[in-house]
Amino acid sequence: MADTAGDHAGTAQTGLPRHVAIIMDGNGRWAQQRGLPRFAGHRAGVEAVRGVVERCVGLGIEILTLFAFSSENWRRPRKEVSLLMELFMMALNREVRKLKRNDVRLRIIGERSAFPDKLQQRIREAEEATAGCGGLILQVAANYGGRWDLAQAAAQLARRVAAGELAPERIDEAALEQGLSTAGQPDPDLFIRTGGEQRLSNFLLWQCAYTELYFTDLYWPDFDAAAFDQALESFRRRNRRFGRTTEQTLGQGG
Repeated sequence: MADTAGDHAGTAQTGLPRHVAIIMDGNGRWAQQRGLPRFAGHRAGVEAVRGVVERCVGLGIEILTLFAFSSENWRRPRKEVSLLMELFMMALNREVRKLKRNDVRLRIIGERSAFPDKLQQRIREAEEATAGCGGLILQVAANYGGRWDLAQAAAQLARRVAAGELAPERIDEAALEQGLSTAGQPDPDLFIRTGGEQRLSNFLLWQCAYTELYFTDLYWPDFDAAAFDQALESFRRRNRRFGRTTEQTLGQGG
């Protein structure tokens, strides 16, 4: 990641999303098209991450959440999973100083206890090293699933009820949101999926209730700053009503 000063003007005035979520799909197919092993696609995907992070920093986008490894990805061949863990470790080792220089805070969301102890320790160190950064929040979902997120939030509510801290009738959407891995953050405004598939794949299920969806056939290693800008332009053209009429959102009454 290059050192980027960044223009942190408010996104509301520019029509930009505050929070962008991306499923980075197509690394393996990108490699196979080129006669390369699937892992070469994952390496190329790391370079694409760097470009999108730099663009978010430059535009002043507040949060970028990347789906790096789902709770279902453990079903992949053991060798590929092992190589992905190594790549995760390598990326943390290489990028943390650059993130800090660019005022980017790193957060990892998901059930990290399944990762090797050494990787868990490196994740903690990376988060601590960037904890004081006040620019872009780069949130990486690793061993994450939307259903897991909801289940662990519900479990927290159950413990509070059992301890007498919360009456069941006081449980509402806000109470559940407090237990999600993204607690305290705005929901994603824009969801991007590369690779030609058009589904959520268990990613931020609760959080994406009103998120604008954008799908592209580009494989993730080919998703550069220009492709990201196309997604942002699509977002700018949309009228987000949140249950209201078009006239209401345009300030023209009911």
